Amino acid sequence: MIPFFKPHYDKSMAAEIDKVLQSGWLTTGPQTKKFEQQITEYCGNRKTICVNAATNGLEIMLRWFGIGPGDEVIIPAYTYCATANVVVHCGATLVIVDVSDDFNISIEEIEKHVTPHTKAIIPVDFSGLPCDYDAVNDLVRRKEIRSQFTASTEEQKMLGRILVLADAAHSVGAVYKNKRTGSLTDVSVFSFHAAKNLTTGEGGAICLNLPEPFDNEKVYKALCIKVLHGQSKDALSKTKEGSWRYDVNEAGYKCNMTDLQAVIGIIELEKYESDTLPARKQIFEKYDRAFGEFDWAELPVSKDSDRISSFHIYPLRIRGISEDQRDNIIQRITEDGVGVNVHFMPIPMLSFYKEQGHDIGSTPRAYDNYSREITLPVYVDLSEDDQSTVIQVVTSSVERIIG
Repeated sequence: MIPFFKPHYDKSMAAEIDKVLQSGWLTTGPQTKKFEQQITEYCGNRKTICVNAATNGLEIMLRWFGIGPGDEVIIPAYTYCATANVVVHCGATLVIVDVSDDFNISIEEIEKHVTPHTKAIIPVDFSGLPCDYDAVNDLVRRKEIRSQFTASTEEQKMLGRILVLADAAHSVGAVYKNKRTGSLTDVSVFSFHAAKNLTTGEGGAICLNLPEPFDNEKVYKALCIKVLHGQSKDALSKTKEGSWRYDVNEAGYKCNMTDLQAVIGIIELEKYESDTLPARKQIFEKYDRAFGEFDWAELPVSKDSDRISSFHIYPLRIRGISEDQRDNIIQRITEDGVGVNVHFMPIPMLSFYKEQGHDIGSTPRAYDNYSREITLPVYVDLSEDDQSTVIQVVTSSVERIIG
């Protein structure tokens, strides 16, 4: 069986983890701070704070901006439930809009749904392909859009407009107009989950890129308190002689990254441009060449004049099929020994959100993309022979169903 995903193991990782274990410092400490700095240098944003999950990173930033009941947050229908869940956790109103042909949020649909209650937009870089950030950033800065914005917190007054909070969970290393994700808008949040291109097992990072008059260093320090119970000093600071005394400034959260996680990320980032991205790109290109021969195959966009993907997942769409036919194709592929997946169930199709009144009929492009989509294996240790097997099995399975 060729699995859908297989984590890559590097022997150097074990040695570095052992060093951290031997150091006696396992929680947030020097390795986490080093990893934060390396992410900032790699992405070109202003400041980075690492957390224990991208989901918590998104929620922390919504709460930092003061979003709550009565506020609206716009997200795409085509995303993982975490993007929606964090809005619900904050008590805000979720506004779900349709996507474009490339799976990413539709700028036209965002504009249709902006109201005086809109406080944030969460674009999602689906499959590692960046959204059109110039279009999103220009939209929230337009005079007629800004004039609707009603600020209710100091942070909202300082920004003076809708916050653009990028869900960049898939897109570490992706490029938009010669700039890497993390530096493309106000705030971006990465995921380092086990199945992501760059992993720390679990984890994430908040990439701050706030405009003036914000001091990103000051915001970083405030977030360090917020992610650790509102405590004025972390454990590392308290180890300094005479520095045991601390205070709690707010009822914060517990979502800091540990040094054990961070050292894995440091190793992963060191080889990311030289090994990880080229290996994933090669798989995409082989799939493109093979499936490009068939009229029934609709290939994902992984590169255009402005964007280069991080090659995270390969969402192949089959033209002219129903959702049931797609499911039958997946069944045959699995029976023939290849693991595939579907990314994602659109938010309005999930029971919780259906019960909240969201209807997939209002986002037809998202449903069409979903109903014909099959996600193929992409990971560093997927051999060329296995790639060929994936191509052969998918092709034969599709043709058995559609004739």
